[in-house]
Amino acid sequence: MTAERVKHIEPSKTVELTARIAELKRQGEKVIGLNVGEPDFVTPPHICAAANQALKEGFTKYTPVMGILPLREAICRKLERENHVCYTPDQITIGAGAKQCIYAALMAVCNPGEEIIIPYPCWVSYTEMVKMAGGTPVLVPCREDFSLDAEAIRNAVTDKTRGILINTPNNPTGAVYSGEALKELGQLAVQKDFYILADEVYEAMVYDGAEHVSIASLSESEEWKDHIILINSFSKTYAMTGWRLGYLAASLEVIGAVNKLQSQMVSSIHSLSQKAGIAALNGSQDSVADMVAEYEKRRRYVYSRLESMEGVNCRLGEGAFYLLPDIRAYYGASYGEWEIKDDIVMAEYLLQEAHIAVVPGSVFYAPGHLRITYAASQAELKQAMDQMEEALEKLHRKS
Repeated sequence: MTAERVKHIEPSKTVELTARIAELKRQGEKVIGLNVGEPDFVTPPHICAAANQALKEGFTKYTPVMGILPLREAICRKLERENHVCYTPDQITIGAGAKQCIYAALMAVCNPGEEIIIPYPCWVSYTEMVKMAGGTPVLVPCREDFSLDAEAIRNAVTDKTRGILINTPNNPTGAVYSGEALKELGQLAVQKDFYILADEVYEAMVYDGAEHVSIASLSESEEWKDHIILINSFSKTYAMTGWRLGYLAASLEVIGAVNKLQSQMVSSIHSLSQKAGIAALNGSQDSVADMVAEYEKRRRYVYSRLESMEGVNCRLGEGAFYLLPDIRAYYGASYGEWEIKDDIVMAEYLLQEAHIAVVPGSVFYAPGHLRITYAASQAELKQAMDQMEEALEKLHRKS
């Protein structure tokens, strides 16, 4: 018999799909995975070398709950250098990836029954993590272009609002929130006294002159800054998903609460990953620039292919590595025993008929869309787009 709280939590649909694809591949099926939000690049050699050196030196013991001081110092330098915001090492805590940091932050600031506003479309885990923390997720739609709707957010604030959870650059839309919108949000947080949890894991992936603005850099006072909890990780920027290394920056009060939780949940983070993180931040950033340049080529290619497909409409996001094409024109279309009733059926159709894995937009609160990642090789993307186009052409759409 399981606890009641578990019965109200949905399993991660993206993780479930990843497991299913892996099983199909084990069975010999050739499936092109455009479903996983994971760089297809390997971790840069100098980062791996730092971990290897640490292993040789026997750096395999427990570390402090907050993480080792050299890593927290490197994060502080990075935040000042790249994000134009100053924190001290005791305002930084290391976690097992951004996902765990977000959950720890929610546990630290959200009381049972309090509300966390989430602009949507949004990442699948946000609502469930709020529920796990005992809070109530309050979904607020973004504008049609996926930008923040400040008025809608303001109208959603109640006396139970404890925070708002934002993600820019955004998964799944690729939207990059403007400095103006973020500033308005920060002012509202101070006025109404709630936290802003800012998930910035895709900060390095911006295109076409777009600029990632860290909301903490807009702080008009120390009070403003104390209302912000920054969350980031090494996973996307440095192709370190499996290293499980993230961090959060916040006020001493919030960090103290998070550390108390961390001491009981994880004790400390993987020692070798922390040494690798120092090398990532202090070493050459050429690999990051090269990776982003390659993503830009792929982004343009996949967008052009999707736009050329009849019945598919797609917005070209400014960041991250996803596109969110609208496929509602195919609702009611049929082929053989298939009838496309929604984006969930469309994703299943493409998996079975085109052998490509995409994520239905419904799991991100974007029904009628598909999330497609371009974090795959150019050859795989071309083959996937060819197979998707062929599968869509088989569908008979009602006039």
